[in-house]
Amino acid sequence: MPELHKLVAASLSGLDAGKYGDGSGLWLHKRNRAAGKWLFLHKSGGRRREMGLGTYPDVTLKQARDQARKWREVIRCGFDPITERNKERRKAERRMHLLRDVAQDAFEARKAELKGDGKDGRWFSPLELHILPRLGARPVADIDQLAVRDTLAPIWHEKAGTARKAITRLSIVLRHAAALGLDVDLQAIDKAKALLGAQRHTVAHIPSVPWRDVPTFYESLNGGTTTHLALRLLILTGVRSKPLRFMHESQIEGDVWTIPPELMKSRKGAAESFRVPLSTEAMAIVARTQPKDGFLFPASRKGVISDATMSRLMERREMNARPHGFRSSLREWIDEATSTPFEVAEMTLAHKVGGSVERAYRRSDYLEQRRILLQRWASYVTAKSADVVNIARG
Repeated sequence: MPELHKLVAASLSGLDAGKYGDGSGLWLHKRNRAAGKWLFLHKSGGRRREMGLGTYPDVTLKQARDQARKWREVIRCGFDPITERNKERRKAERRMHLLRDVAQDAFEARKAELKGDGKDGRWFSPLELHILPRLGARPVADIDQLAVRDTLAPIWHEKAGTARKAITRLSIVLRHAAALGLDVDLQAIDKAKALLGAQRHTVAHIPSVPWRDVPTFYESLNGGTTTHLALRLLILTGVRSKPLRFMHESQIEGDVWTIPPELMKSRKGAAESFRVPLSTEAMAIVARTQPKDGFLFPASRKGVISDATMSRLMERREMNARPHGFRSSLREWIDEATSTPFEVAEMTLAHKVGGSVERAYRRSDYLEQRRILLQRWASYVTAKSADVVNIARG
């Protein structure tokens, strides 16, 4: 049996430059009296190999012996020590990926799915504001249900919507980490939700004007100002405020307004352009606008009117409803005062109907049916007709 422990720790500092064996493959190679390196010599695959164990004197004789003992055991088990050490290092590197770095990488990977490539920050902000300040410096391997619970507990009930977004984004980040091959607990989110419990907060929907009161409000918008005209056209078309604020002359052809993809709301995947049939009343509103640089609703200085411009008008009138609520007013009128097919009603609000396969085979956007529907809505809003509408499926 090869002799072990030939070297004496106290005498190492006095050894000159040279190679000194401790036994069973452990060697100290000294460059000079003050410095050197530890090597473990062994055979693998029929050839002699050297494995560095660290520098001397940073690594002591005892530490070098402990390492040599470990790798001799690996050899006895039929494995190559260098290969096994590389595996350990890769595993350790995977454990050291910080949550903030993985979160940023996950965000970059999903930009193509997000509206405007995520430039408005809405996707990343729940993480940036509520997760990363506390957990960002931790390796993803250390993110467990207790860490998630303690991070979100302060806002879980008081800011329920924000907390839901934050925990959903964190779940996406952890799945991204797993796809990268990092050690991560994919059950941490579900377990954290179990610890946090059901949220007490009730989601408050955007208040709307009851559809029977819309004609009165519409009539009150008679000042001819940019804000009045914008609100009138918002009511008539049922669109969201952003595409209306950025409405451009180039988007209108005849009585059809085509909203470009970048102005359409898209939760997942690339948005598509959307055609809006303009009623006779809507076309009259368009004709009354005073475009600037092609935009129908320009701001007084530059750009277009802000998102808050129309809301402030309603606030000044001490109304609880907000502009976005007119989409609900239109939808309720469709349900209660017409016999419109569900898919036509949903398409009027640019809602997706059915699964991706079903939508792929449904080529129609029900433009003609929506044209009739919005013309009748305009007639109702302007108090010209209150008849029940029957929209055929066509």
